Amino acid sequence: MLPNTGKLAGCTLFITGASRGIGKAIALKAAKDGANIVIAAKTTQAHPKLPGTIYTAAEEIEAVGGKALPCVVDVRDEQQISDAVEKAVQKFGGIDVLVNNASAISLTNTLETPTKRVDLMMSVNTRGTYLTSKACIPYLKKSKIAHILNLSPPLNLNPIWFKQHCAYTIAKYGMSMCVLGMAEEFKGEIAVNALWPKTAIHTAAMDMLGGSGIESQCRKADIIADAAYSIFSKPKSFTGNFIIDENLLKEEGIKNFDVYAVKPGHPLLPDFFVDEYPEIVTKEVEKQQVRTWTSGIQKEKVLSSNQFPGKRSDAAPPAKDWKQYLQQPKLAAGAVEETFKILKTALSEDIVKATQAVYLFELCGEDGGTWYLDLKNNGGNAGSGQPSEPVDVVMTMTTSDFVKMFSGKLKPTMAFMSGKLKIKGNMALAIKLERLMTQMNSRL
Repeated sequence: MLPNTGKLAGCTLFITGASRGIGKAIALKAAKDGANIVIAAKTTQAHPKLPGTIYTAAEEIEAVGGKALPCVVDVRDEQQISDAVEKAVQKFGGIDVLVNNASAISLTNTLETPTKRVDLMMSVNTRGTYLTSKACIPYLKKSKIAHILNLSPPLNLNPIWFKQHCAYTIAKYGMSMCVLGMAEEFKGEIAVNALWPKTAIHTAAMDMLGGSGIESQCRKADIIADAAYSIFSKPKSFTGNFIIDENLLKEEGIKNFDVYAVKPGHPLLPDFFVDEYPEIVTKEVEKQQVRTWTSGIQKEKVLSSNQFPGKRSDAAPPAKDWKQYLQQPKLAAGAVEETFKILKTALSEDIVKATQAVYLFELCGEDGGTWYLDLKNNGGNAGSGQPSEPVDVVMTMTTSDFVKMFSGKLKPTMAFMSGKLKIKGNMALAIKLERLMTQMNSRL
């Protein structure tokens, strides 16, 4: 982990959404240097599922050596922002760093996103970032450090990041566009940058979104705090950058990223707006192997396993018989049916006991239709049509992606994050499916 250097001693950081999660992690990292932290958040009473208030955060900040000023701020309210900025200047004499961390999320498509939710995301993410920056800029201009850091993604215009949650993407990209514009507008006066995680970060909010068990696929918020600390230590000329946490920390000399993992060694969930798998970004892709299905319906580019030396065994292609099947073009037309036949033979009472879920697959494309995987009853079962027992998880995807998913070529988590897989039902049980595939592949 990145050590503290004392560089932020006496500096004042104004952090929105700092009562918990990533905002609080950044605050605590700076507080260890003896920084002043303005906790600009609206939580004054603990939420049943989201613990932490501006007051408990203040206690933690002061416990590690910082000074805290808790301020009730809803970033949708311009007056509350102005009042908090005035209080910060009166108490600490100025503002040196602004962290626009407050954000609202709804991973819903256009027809399923109520107008009220659209307004919330636009008001908190884009408008809130803009207004808070506007209020702090006059004081930031007087600082020797002068940094604005937005917790927002690189401007990746790949349509997959708009397809499933257009409103959320627009709202987050609005924060990033503030970086693009303000970095140029205040060049030489204020460094303005964006920071985004390469993998999912474990917070209480992530638990609510992903369900129980999601934390094993996440990193701790400490990685974002370390990356932010590195940015604050750079000169004002370091501006206009869209930074990925891991990439920056590698430049800082960090080599062991297991220290940031909630469960070291477990496969990590890539974050939104980052196209690559985690393994791909850390290794040079030498070539792509193109496989053509002789059915003539589709040609797919697939990543061959030998492209990634040292790649985790649980991400590798499955055993010999399964690979031989996938490489036989004559079976491509009935790939889904053959997949379920092989799955059925691989079931065991141990797998059923460990999973306890019934999965329904709604597949579109050739050889599609409705299929099920019963991993709750007796020794398990798999086949076409509806199962005899109630369904716990419904997964919708193309037949092509289904075969790739069960052959180890496409991780379920990546399929979900990229919009290739839609999930309804118990998310925790859906996450179990990825672990199950690793176990089953070793038996095939």
